[in-house]
Amino acid sequence: MTEEKSAVDNADSKKPSEPDVAHGEVVEEELVEGAKVRRKGIYLLPNALTTASLFSGFYAIVSAAGGVFDNAAIAIFVSMILDGLDGRVARMTHTQSKFGEEYDSLADMVAFGVAPGLVAFFWSLNGLDKVGWVVTFIYVAGAALRLARFNTQIGSVDKKYFVGLPSPSAAACVAGLVWCFHGYESSSWLTVLTILVVGGTGVLMVSNILYRSFKDLDLRGRVPFAAILLVVLVFVVIALDPATVLFTGFLVYALSGPVRALFRRKPGRVI
Repeated sequence: MTEEKSAVDNADSKKPSEPDVAHGEVVEEELVEGAKVRRKGIYLLPNALTTASLFSGFYAIVSAAGGVFDNAAIAIFVSMILDGLDGRVARMTHTQSKFGEEYDSLADMVAFGVAPGLVAFFWSLNGLDKVGWVVTFIYVAGAALRLARFNTQIGSVDKKYFVGLPSPSAAACVAGLVWCFHGYESSSWLTVLTILVVGGTGVLMVSNILYRSFKDLDLRGRVPFAAILLVVLVFVVIALDPATVLFTGFLVYALSGPVRALFRRKPGRVI
């Protein structure tokens, strides 16, 4: 009886999750018709897009370290596109998961936090000694704090607005600056501009300034035929000079938040 009881106790002491942990498998609980169901593994498609975004950010760092700054800037914009796709693909295919959310956040930190900061540092700020790495760290820390705050505010803030400048937009400002002026000789005005853009976007990311998210736009409804002509015009303008157009567009968006906040403080003005 003692041996039988010991065997039963040993069997009961083994939790179902132990083999999964031992083999490094990801196990998540999902609600299916009101009941919790444990599922093993991860969804391939959205996480593959997140991995591609992470790779683009990593490639941007490697390219900047090698002095190929235009490729580094372009890689950050590629990360933005891939980052926009992974979430939409996950929602369209019903493959959202907690693992995917956490992985996406970590990838964003590399692609939109570390990569733009280091690209700007290797390009211009490394000649400023301590001032250069301090400005770079302000941006990187701002991106980390922005992402952490965003993760804690999901579902508790108005979807029409972002609190603080979104990290992809901040990364686009920095990458657009490098892409626009990477062929210019080093000068004092360009160094000052880099400090303002890198440090300024870092501060704006952790500010309480509201930015339009444009999530309230209905892109599935019918629009006038002229609207498609406007879309074609936008693509043509971007194609003429992608670096200048993208940098200008995202810089205007970054400045729109403070401008709206200033006008909102004036009595009788609502924007």
